[in-house]
Formats: sequence, structure tokens, C-alpha cells
Amino acid sequence: MALLTEPLGRLMSPDALVARLDDPTLRLIEISWADDDSGYRRAHIPGASWAYWKDLLWDDTAREFATPRQLADRLGALGIPDTATVVLYGDPVQFGTYALWTFILAGLESAVLLDGGKEYWIKAGLPVATGAPHAQACRRVLVGNPDGASRVGRDEVRAALADPNVAILDLRAPEEYSGERVSPWGMAVDYGAERAGRIPGARHLYFRDLLEPDGRFLSADQLRARFADAGVAPADKVIVYCRLSHRATLGWFALTQLVGATDVRIYDGSWTEWGSMVGMPIER
Repeated sequence: MALLTEPLGRLMSPDALVARLDDPTLRLIEISWADDDSGYRRAHIPGASWAYWKDLLWDDTAREFATPRQLADRLGALGIPDTATVVLYGDPVQFGTYALWTFILAGLESAVLLDGGKEYWIKAGLPVATGAPHAQACRRVLVGNPDGASRVGRDEVRAALADPNVAILDLRAPEEYSGERVSPWGMAVDYGAERAGRIPGARHLYFRDLLEPDGRFLSADQLRARFADAGVAPADKVIVYCRLSHRATLGWFALTQLVGATDVRIYDGSWTEWGSMVGMPIER
């Protein structure tokens, strides 16, 4: 089942999905930043289920990701069987890559990302449906084997500060990276950590610079150039972060799935954790 022209096959083009909207082996999930489905009800890709990102991807109580069993059960509640390939799309775009990364952490490999997410689909005038989500729950038997190789914690990040072979890449907005704000200008309230700034030595690449204006990824050659300008090469050991790691997953996806990098890890605590911990070094 060819999903796209990219070598690793994790990215599905909108045109490819349009041609397969009636394919019963594909099941779509809209991953929403908002905890209500009003945007989904107004317009969504036909056949897609809806999920609030925390409810699908996080543990119910701990600030931790869902276990493979939890994630499997939640997919079953959405009516997605073991045999389906899950097409994830974000609203906005970074929630699709975040969901895909979380699926990989849980060992659920049969998932791909829709290029451009909901942003591109709507702008392009592609088919949409309206109304409330509906699904007939099913029982999933298959459970993934956890794979945390692409995840890194605060202690490892701090140790990497002294390692010249590790590039730390900040995907936040310029005002966050400079320490002018904790959150980007688009957020009315400046919150998300106790202090503003960046991890010492971090290089910067604004996540939107990985994307076309319509939300789709740049070409592989364009991405290589953007990373090179930020001082990051595909052969490097790379740690990516943002504020809550959603935007960081766009950098991880571009590096690992489109550029061919093999050693990229996401600091999922990101600035929310680093900028609030006592005694952590901060640079501005």
C-alpha cells in the first residue's frame, strides 16, 4: 500500500487520501487541541473520528503518555479495529505529528500522518462532512510494544549541555526563544512556565518554517536547507523541544521521516518543565 513518494511512507498526501476516502482499511482521526468538538461538527474529513489530544494520548491521571493497552482501548472505543491503518490529522497541524509520535512510543505502528492536517484540507476546498462524531465501538486485541527510543527526559537533556556532539533545537516562536515571552504572541495570556528563556546552547528553527504557507511540509531538499541554516545536519544527534512538545514533533517528523536523520529525540517536558524547575540553567 503506497502512501506517498517519501521513502519511509509515514506521510500521506491529501490527493492520495481523496482517492481513498471510501477505503475501509483506512480510518481517520482528527486530533484536536480544543476539548470540545465544535470545530469538528462544523467541518471534518468524511469518515473521520474526533479526539481531544489529552483524552486520547495521555494517562487519565499522571502527566504521562497512555499505555499501549490504554491507547488500544481508546482506539477501540472510536471503532478502529486492529486491521485498520490509522490516518492522523491535526487541528492544528502539530497535533497530528504529536499523535503519531505517541502512537510510535506505544508501539502502534499502523499509523500515518496526513500532510497539512485540517488546515490544508479546508483551505484546498477538499470534501468535508458535518455533524457529531459517531462510531460503533470494537474490541482491539493487538497491543503495541512500548518504544521510548525517541523520547528524552530532563536529566539527559541537562547532561547533553556539555556534549558537543548533541544539537539541541528549539522549535518555538522567536519571542519564546529570545525570552521575550513564555508563550507565542498568538496566545492572549503569557503562561506555560515560571520563567522565559531557552535551554543553554539551543539552536533555533521556528516550526512554521518547516511548512508551506498552507500547512504542508516543505520538500526534503528545502527542509535540509532549513535545518542546515539552523546548524543541524541529518547525521547529528539531535534533541528537539518547544513548550509542550507538540511543535517539536514537527521537527522530529521532518528530520526522521523526510530528511533521513536517525538519531532524533523529543524532550516532551519541553519548556513547560525546564522553565519551571528550580536550579535549571536558562539562557536569554
